Amino acid sequence: MTTILITGTNRGIGLELANQALGKGWTVYGSARGEVTDPDAHICHHPKFHDLVFDVTDHEAVRAAAASIDAPIDILINNAGTIGPDRQSTLDMDFDGFAQTFAVNTLAPLAVAQAFLPHLRKSAAPRILTISSSMGSLSYAKSDRIAYRASKSAVNKVMQGLATDLEPMGVAVAMVHPGWVRTDMGGAEADIDVSTSASGILQIAEGLTLKRTGRFFNWDGSSAVW
Repeated sequence: MTTILITGTNRGIGLELANQALGKGWTVYGSARGEVTDPDAHICHHPKFHDLVFDVTDHEAVRAAAASIDAPIDILINNAGTIGPDRQSTLDMDFDGFAQTFAVNTLAPLAVAQAFLPHLRKSAAPRILTISSSMGSLSYAKSDRIAYRASKSAVNKVMQGLATDLEPMGVAVAMVHPGWVRTDMGGAEADIDVSTSASGILQIAEGLTLKRTGRFFNWDGSSAVW
């Protein structure tokens, strides 16, 4: 049976990914900066849900969490993310906030992948998916939320490189644009609900092979624009 690790399972897409994975009968390791205690988060008391508490930007804590388990991991989904600071224009930048955005959205997915790589290599079909965004596409010249956009462009390149390095080890890596989703980050006017997005992401995870490694997908499985 599939074992999956999802970062940022306390709300939004991460919480829904965990719920749907549990509904498939999978074993789920979830992480957030604190224990999942939301009364609507039914994963809390599920016998196949294991709560790993760590901040993805605390690399020592990430390594400690990885060392605390011995189980093989079939799928890692780097979901934890931040929209960035209020001021993130090229003409008015909160540079500390910019650095924190990169720490969460770009550096952390690589740190988590490195820490849990030994667990992935125990799987017969290891896969890493990182939640990215079409807002990071270099084909778009928009400049709003530029810290967020830059962090997603950067994580795409980092994960593309990771795919190249892990291919000889049999680990498939992909990036996923989750769509414009009705979450706290996406807002009430967004295009799709969180259940639709999470379902599409898990379908991509299930079908990901080395033949598709290094690719950037939309939530519905179509190719996303770099």
